[in-house]
Amino acid sequence: MKAVLSRWFDGDVGYSFRTSPVAMLAAAIAFVCIFCAAFAELVAPHDPFDLVTLELGHARLKPSLEAHAMPNPQDAPRHYYLGTDDQGRDILSTIMYGARISLVVGLVSVLLSMLIGVGLGLLAGFRGGWIDGFLMRLCDVMLSFPPILVALLIAGVGRALFPNAHTSVAFGVLILAITLTGWVQYARTVRGSTLVERHKEYVQAARVTGVAPLRIMLRHVLPNVTGPVMVLATVQVATAIITEATLSFLGVGVPPTSPSLGTLIQVGNNYLFSGEWWITVFPAVMLILIVLSVNLLGDWLRDALNPKLR
Repeated sequence: MKAVLSRWFDGDVGYSFRTSPVAMLAAAIAFVCIFCAAFAELVAPHDPFDLVTLELGHARLKPSLEAHAMPNPQDAPRHYYLGTDDQGRDILSTIMYGARISLVVGLVSVLLSMLIGVGLGLLAGFRGGWIDGFLMRLCDVMLSFPPILVALLIAGVGRALFPNAHTSVAFGVLILAITLTGWVQYARTVRGSTLVERHKEYVQAARVTGVAPLRIMLRHVLPNVTGPVMVLATVQVATAIITEATLSFLGVGVPPTSPSLGTLIQVGNNYLFSGEWWITVFPAVMLILIVLSVNLLGDWLRDALNPKLR
């Protein structure tokens, strides 16, 4: 593992990363956000979902560096550096826990979209014929509908069919909704790259030697089309996070008991015009930082993997 990292760091991609201040800054921001979300139990000042520790008397407090006393004198005073929401939950802690939900939904949905899209794109580009025509027409149909409306429809139908479903089922429906709207880009990208690769000499040599078509696709063609897939996956993570936040903002995303960044923004939007701006602004800033850093990393990776731009 150490040798692989060393070879990557000393290679062209590593050199491009070391010489790009924007990529390094974006990577640092993304690392901090992911670290705080993954280890929220250790980093967050409070557990916002522990109802026993909530103090309704501290609801809608402004951001401050001052400590706020608890009703029980034996309890230590609390600091709310980013203020509290309508239930007295620390905004800083809810952001960390909410970012975890947004990141998990975004990463899992992108992974599933990539598996489906890459598989169908390889099949369409390598086999051609009616399979290629059918899959590409299916992609055209999916692209004719706005992705957010398709995801909204699927998530809404899922919530209607399972109104009292367990939290895991609600997460599954949300991930499915984002997955079914994201695989098309992978399929069309991989299909175009496969059409170029299947006519090259190494593929023809593999066919002459009797290698099975499935083995040619997985062993020879797939490694040569992963570059565009990696770039697209990086950008799609940001898109999936925004889609999840939009669905949660509209009330068909994650359950209210496990609020993501979109849910936190929706809750704060109800108090925005009454002066409690921090309830919605800080979750929105966290969402912007995650999406912006991931998009900047995707742009850098696209340029780093393109030999014409070196």
